Amino acid sequence: MIVAEVVGNVWASRKHPHLNGKLLLVRPIDPLTGRPLGDAQMAVDGGVDAGPGSVVLVVDEGGSARAIIGDPKAPVRTVVCAIVDQINAGGKVKKYA
Repeated sequence: MIVAEVVGNVWASRKHPHLNGKLLLVRPIDPLTGRPLGDAQMAVDGGVDAGPGSVVLVVDEGGSARAIIGDPKAPVRTVVCAIVDQINAGGKVKKYA
């Protein structure tokens, strides 16, 4: 799992029939500083209704992603599974909500 920021939406005129969620563009971040840590990638919203600016928890493994979506046939690997309210690590607290 990674902590990421939603940096945009992805629109598709055609989607695979097993993809029902919104498509989001997410970029990994350092959870305590908010600094970007890598390139953006596409993820399916797993029903948490995230949008641009949201800090989210992302699963990047196919079997777990399909379990979150509830569809064992969905062609998906990366899913947003939670919106992060705050991070507690090393005695530091970072609030996002």
